[in-house]
Amino acid sequence: MEFNGVINVYKEKGYTSHDVVSILKRQLKSKAGHTGTLDPEAEGVLPIVLGKSTRLADYIMAEDKVYETQIHFGVTTDTQDMTGNVLSDNRPVGVSRKALLDILEKFKGEISQVPPMYSAIKINGEKLYNLARKGIEVERKSRLVTIHDIHLTEMDSCSARLLVKCSKGTYIRSLCADIGEALGCGAAMGTLLRRASGEFHLEDSIKIDDIKNLVAKGKIASYIIPPQDFFKEYPKANAKNEASKFIINGNKFSSELIETESLVPNQKYRLYADGKFVGLYILETSGILKPEIILSVNKKH
Repeated sequence: MEFNGVINVYKEKGYTSHDVVSILKRQLKSKAGHTGTLDPEAEGVLPIVLGKSTRLADYIMAEDKVYETQIHFGVTTDTQDMTGNVLSDNRPVGVSRKALLDILEKFKGEISQVPPMYSAIKINGEKLYNLARKGIEVERKSRLVTIHDIHLTEMDSCSARLLVKCSKGTYIRSLCADIGEALGCGAAMGTLLRRASGEFHLEDSIKIDDIKNLVAKGKIASYIIPPQDFFKEYPKANAKNEASKFIINGNKFSSELIETESLVPNQKYRLYADGKFVGLYILETSGILKPEIILSVNKKH
């Protein structure tokens, strides 16, 4: 039996996101995918989608993230973090709390960010970090990201710890480097911990070794979140039997084939057929239900 749902993995240092996916594929004997990479030295929340729920990856990836990071003042590196080759080192530098707080305010809201060379973004079919390892630097287009909040949690003259809530696509390494540039002393990222990815939180995540133990005991199923739980904010709609042929083929169908009353145009609905969750549908103004994402369909032969 293939698992269908999402498991909230705590990725530890030393694992790549691909490593985690490979381990879960072997352990659960299911199709699997991740929902946004974490660097090998980073830790924290990495939701893994399983089975038909791999179709949820884009939905989860689009959610906001929360990171806890350490920023080191007075040093810059080619990777924008402390694992890279040092480009400049002016330590120790004295950064005051007031100066840092004033700068952080300027980074709240929508900002422009240039992706780092050491990233998984592809240009002409090749990942940037592969080019960077060859000593090749290419021009990258800046992109708009949103810093919803950035909070200073502790600080000394050499470093600080920040809590950042941001939109998808935000590079915390680049944020730290840009803060250092704005301060006039340079900076690089130290540790990085992802505390949340959308509705997935650090407190509920589970480490790889614990997953292996639960699989061995046959208890892993209770830690896999079913796909319908991601759409709890949307109302439920029950399809009539006559809608089955449309659902099975992934087609639109008339709202007249829904048992639920008082459907609202442009509203998304959790669709159920024969008591089973099918996926997310949207009601068009024409009175037609259109599938947004189909997660489970049992074809009848």
